[in-house]
Amino acid sequence: MKKFFSEFKAFALKGNVVDMAVGVIIGGAFGAIVTSLINDIIMPLLGLLIKVDFNSWGIVLGDNPENLAPGAAAEAGLTVFYYGKFISAIVYFILIALCIFLVIRALRKAEEKAKEAKKKDEPAPEPEKAPRLCPYCKQEVADDATRCPHCTSEIPLE
Repeated sequence: MKKFFSEFKAFALKGNVVDMAVGVIIGGAFGAIVTSLINDIIMPLLGLLIKVDFNSWGIVLGDNPENLAPGAAAEAGLTVFYYGKFISAIVYFILIALCIFLVIRALRKAEEKAKEAKKKDEPAPEPEKAPRLCPYCKQEVADDATRCPHCTSEIPLE
C-alpha cells in the first residue's frame, strides 16, 4: 500500500499533471469570458443586425387547437420542438470557435515576435575556421602539425 501511495504521489506531482490542472482551471475561466463575450456582446449585435431571435423559432408537437405560438404553447404545457435553439447553438459554437481561433492566432504572433527579439539580442556565432589541409595530399591536418599524418610530408607552420 505504501508503494501505491508513493507512485501516486510521484504521478500527481509531476510537472505535466500540474501544468494540465492549471490549464484546465485557466481554460474554465477563459470559457466564462468567451461565453460572456458571445452572449452579452456578439449575439445581441447579431440579433440587432439580422432582426431575428432564433430561440423563439419552434413547432408545436401534437394537438394545438388554439394555434398558439411556440412560446405561448410551451407556457400552456404543450410540447414544443425548438429548432431555433439548435440553430442558435450552432451559431454560438461557430462564434466561440472563431473567438478562440483569434486569441490563439494573436498569442502565436506575440510568441513569434518574442522569439525574433530574442534572436536579435543574441550575438552572431563566429564563423568556423577553415580546416588546415596538407598541400600534397589535401587531407586535413592539425593546426600545430609539422608533418602530414597521411602522406608524412613535411608541412611548414603557417
